[in-house]
Amino acid sequence: MITTRRIFLGAVAASCLAACAGLPRASTTTSAARLYRDAVVINGNLILPIDPDKPLDQETRDIIKASGLTAAKLTIGGSGNESRAETAESIAAIDKCVTLNPDLYTKITSVADFARAKASGRLGIIYSFEAAEMLEGDLDAIDQFRAAGVLVMGLSYNRTTPFASGTMSSPSTGLTLLGRQAVERMNRLGVSVDVSHSDEASSLGAIAASRKPVLITHAGCDAVHAHPRNKSDRLIRALADRGGVIGLYELSYLTTAPAQPSLDVYFAHLTHALNIAGEDHVGIGSDALLWPFDTSAESMAEWNASLEARKAAGVAAPGEGPPPFVTGLNRPDRCAVIAEELLKRGYSARVADKVLGANFARVFTQTWTA
Repeated sequence: MITTRRIFLGAVAASCLAACAGLPRASTTTSAARLYRDAVVINGNLILPIDPDKPLDQETRDIIKASGLTAAKLTIGGSGNESRAETAESIAAIDKCVTLNPDLYTKITSVADFARAKASGRLGIIYSFEAAEMLEGDLDAIDQFRAAGVLVMGLSYNRTTPFASGTMSSPSTGLTLLGRQAVERMNRLGVSVDVSHSDEASSLGAIAASRKPVLITHAGCDAVHAHPRNKSDRLIRALADRGGVIGLYELSYLTTAPAQPSLDVYFAHLTHALNIAGEDHVGIGSDALLWPFDTSAESMAEWNASLEARKAAGVAAPGEGPPPFVTGLNRPDRCAVIAEELLKRGYSARVADKVLGANFARVFTQTWTA
């Protein structure tokens, strides 16, 4: 399987997948179950099981089916550690995995594919970049990767790129001239601009430069817990004012490490985002594994080693340590739990449907057309 910074694809991952295959469905009320069954459920950032060499095994297939997802955005190219050529190879490998599992996965190439995925019971994969290093400062690379099916692209990860500064950049460059040209090119080609890892100055610059809504597919709210990866109310309002959507993640940045974020902590961020942005501009972008994270000693040792590698590469952010999940959401059908909790906390089915995926689908409709 393909590795990224959060996938441990050796024996640990295989055993975790097998152990989790019998995980029961989330406990939901009839109304929540009906809502989830009928919704177009889109997770704005999720790590999926990918194997380009052979069909996925039954245990893995069962977990994917149990998620109830219509589609998920999959990061390609990692945190900027893959070259343009290496990223093209990763795209080809994911294409092979989709071909090997035609009744399980489908590649999302247009908004119409969401309905087809929902009707067929397959999980749609939205190809995306969080970083921009694979573009190698060349605007023509945007054309190349759009032609290969990458529908969402970032301008910077945590570090500075020729296009923009990242959340850990010092000093901040903001959106550069080349960055503005990249936004224009993405608008023209039908690529969604994602500023999840860009700093505030770059993000505000991209929102102002874009003719189409901009995304923050996975982040938290800085007003709830201050952290460089969480977004200010000013930025969230600016995003919403131009039609964009912010997806709430499950990372340790939601609270003070080493505490594992709780469901109440997650909903503090989600509720705040809804209050600031409004119901049309919030979604789910877990930035977690689709399958439950294995917290065994062996798995945690691998996780900690990956964090050390991130520090060595200069892409780590403060507070990294706890694994990427919220207590209560560490399961394939995490979005069903969120739907149930939204209804329990007094939100209408209309709001829940938007958060589950309708808001992301609306932005994709507005941005994937040339």
